[in-house]
Parts: sequence; structure tokens; C-alpha cells
Amino acid sequence: MGAGMLKFVTLEQEHPDKRAPALRRRDWGEVYEDFQPEAAADQAARCSQCGVPFCQIHCPVSNNIPDWLMLTAEGRLEEAYEISSATNNMPEICGRICPQDRLCEGNCVIEKGFESVTIGAVERYITDTAFRNGWVKPPKPRAERPQSVGIVGAGPGGLTVAEELRRMGYQAHVYDRYDRVGGLLIYGIPNFKLEKTIVQRRADLLIEGGVHMHLNVEVGRDCSLAELRAQHEAVVIATGAYKARDVSLPGIGLGNIFQAMDYLTASNRKGLGDAVPAFDDGTLDASGKNVVVVGGGDTAMDCVRTAVRQGARSVRCLYRRDRVNMPGSMQEVRHAEEEGVEFVWLSAPEAVLGDATVEGVRAVRIHLGVADASGRQTPQPIPGSSYSIDADLLIKALGFDPEDLPTFFGEPTLKTTRWGTLLIDWRTMMTNLDGVFAIGDIVRGASLVVWAIKDGRDAARSIHRYIQANADERDGVREAAA
Repeated sequence: MGAGMLKFVTLEQEHPDKRAPALRRRDWGEVYEDFQPEAAADQAARCSQCGVPFCQIHCPVSNNIPDWLMLTAEGRLEEAYEISSATNNMPEICGRICPQDRLCEGNCVIEKGFESVTIGAVERYITDTAFRNGWVKPPKPRAERPQSVGIVGAGPGGLTVAEELRRMGYQAHVYDRYDRVGGLLIYGIPNFKLEKTIVQRRADLLIEGGVHMHLNVEVGRDCSLAELRAQHEAVVIATGAYKARDVSLPGIGLGNIFQAMDYLTASNRKGLGDAVPAFDDGTLDASGKNVVVVGGGDTAMDCVRTAVRQGARSVRCLYRRDRVNMPGSMQEVRHAEEEGVEFVWLSAPEAVLGDATVEGVRAVRIHLGVADASGRQTPQPIPGSSYSIDADLLIKALGFDPEDLPTFFGEPTLKTTRWGTLLIDWRTMMTNLDGVFAIGDIVRGASLVVWAIKDGRDAARSIHRYIQANADERDGVREAAA
């Protein structure tokens, strides 16, 4: 064990300095300042160096957290970065947006009574330091391989599998419908959680390393899956799950009612300097409006905090369960409350009020009844408890489902599950179509960035085995023919 560890008994948990809510409301900067080196080393030294590290067990990519904490405590940051990046292709992004309170930090064994180690903040600090010092290098294979792989989607899963395959020497081609690399990281997550320059510098490294990016190319419209299969030895589907769930209510067809991703994409595009007509004419701009967001996940938190920064008159989050049962990160809830968001717990919309556009929401109070098959208590409306909330802008953040890819791709034989996700063999990440793999939300349903990264790493290894097995088989056939 490194010297000076186990400081949790004498040193309290601390995060990097947090910007004041009044300042955060006025700009799009991140909540936390950068960790100072001495503070980061002290917080890393709080780690108890467990023999069975629950933080690592509950990390989807199995980050070797105790080791890079010890190296940070000892000031050996380049080595800490090497350990951190050995299991995670985007540690600087996971350190910012992972729900650490549900994963590594939430399972830290010193959490009870002493508060957990601030793992996410240290992870971010290590990689940001590595970028500043030029330690982060583009993927450089030892030798080039002639085989190519087509990757559909430039989100975190697609970029991960591209990087891993490139390191092995394969020719990685990424196809994305948008005009920028990053997918959800660029268009879905606001700057105050993840600045776009953080995503861009990672994308630039991949391009420098030889990954080919084909932007503004939508598979199913500009080319077919069959064409990609003919061009490449393997294809990876990493499209994510962007089909917004909806709700059927009286008045839901009124104006100024939008899906969360439409709202967030418009805001992010505006921040990137794009011309966004639906924002510029005030339609998707929350400035001066009473905003109601329906939903309780991380996307809902992104929406309410975006509305605050756009200068909304009031921002309310309507959620049918209570705080304890909310699926979103508790840290995000606290940040939103600090910034002036009002949470209306145990309430569900009954109807949307208004003539041409939304003027209010009629909601009903909820009682949580017995648990359903998933173990969560079932929301039950309380008769006679209806009330109204003013709303000029209503945003639906009810989650996402996969698109009907077999139809969209023109591949009716591509098998799906009863939830609409692509059916794969989890041992190989391959679909029922030979040489076609799938990863991330399109197989899991709407999930976390870190799970997409894990899938990308697993798929890259499977694709390598698949391509090499096919190459060996062809060689064998040629030798037999000779």
C-alpha cells in the first residue's frame, strides 16, 4: 500500500470548489472548478485500498480505481492516467457525467460514517492533467491491417469501438447522421455538465489516429446496411435509442409542447453557433416563460437546468414518484434545486390546458401503492386531488425507446427483442446477421454512457476474433485448393 493512504479517518470528503448558484444561472460553465493538485492528492489519499474494491466491482468498465487513487496521492499522475485509460476510453467524460452516487462512490466501503472518496472528480482531474501535459496520444497501431469495419453512430459507443479497432490496426469508418462527432455527448448533454471542447478534443485524437469520420451520412437514407456490409468485413450498429416516449393526454397537441431531445438539441446547437430557427424565433427558448418539465430522469434534469440558464420565469419538474424513487442522479437534483428549480413530487399530468398553445397543466396527486414486478411502487392517482400549474412551455422528458431499425435499415430479417432493442448474442455482441454487431442503447435500451463504452470495448475484441477467424478460414481454403 502506498504511504499516506487511509486518510478518511482524519480528512473529510471534499469536492472541487463549487461555483455559486447565482453565477451558474447566468452562464453555461461547469458546476465545479478544477481540482487543485494538493486537494486532489489529499482526497485520493482517503481511499482505504480495499482488498475487494466495491467501487471497481460496481464500475461497468471495471476501472482499477484504488490503484489510480494511490498513484494520484503519490503525485504520480502520468502513471495514474495510464492505469485509468487502460480500462476506459473516455475517463474525462465519465468523470463528469457518470452518476457516481449510484456506481463507484455509492458503493465505496467508507461511505457510511465517513463519506465516499470523490472518485469522479479525481478521475476528471487525472485526465484533464494528462491532456494539458500531452500524455494523451492518438491511437497508433503497431501494424496496419487491410480489413475495415463500418461503425454506425459517432456516439460514445461507436467512438470507443473505433478507437479499440484502430489500435489493433483495422481501418475504422464511422458513419453518423449529424454534422459533428459525439452524438448525445454533443447534442443531448448541456455544456454545464460537459463542455463541447472536451468531446471535440477526444474526436480530434481519433481522427489524428486514422479513424475515418463520414458525417451527414444517415444509414437507411444515404446508404443501406447491405451496402455497408458489402464494403466492410464487419459492421457495428451503435445508433443509440432516440425515439422519444410520449404520453396521451387531453390537450397534448397544443402548441409550445416539445420533446426533451428537440429542446436540448436546439439549445446545444445555439451554443455551438449554429442557426436554429426554432430557437431564434423564441419557440424553443425558455426566456421569460413558465416552464414545466414532465419526467424524473437525467434528461429531465438537463432540461430544467437549461431552462434556468435561458432565463425562464419559473421552472417546475413534475414527477409522479418521490425524491427517493427518482431515477435521475441525486447530485443533479441538488444542483437544480440550488439553481431555483421547483420539484413537484408525487404528481402526474392529467391534461394540458389552453386554446392554441399551452397555458397550464392540470395535475393529480399520486400515492405510491404496492410494488410491481420490477420492485418499484406503483403510482396511483388520488381521487379529487387535481390542481393546475401555469405553463407557457411544456417539455416531455419521459425516456427513450429504440427506433425500428429493421424497417429503417431495410433489413427485415434483423431480429429485435420484444422491447424493440436489437437481439444479440451477449458473448459476442453479434446480431443474427453474420458480421453485424450491435452495442450501447440500441441493445440495452436507454442507459449510461459508461455502459456504451464497455460494450464498445467488448465488441472490438469480438470483431477482431471474428475477422481473424474468417481470414484463417479463407487461408485454409486457399491452401486446400492449392
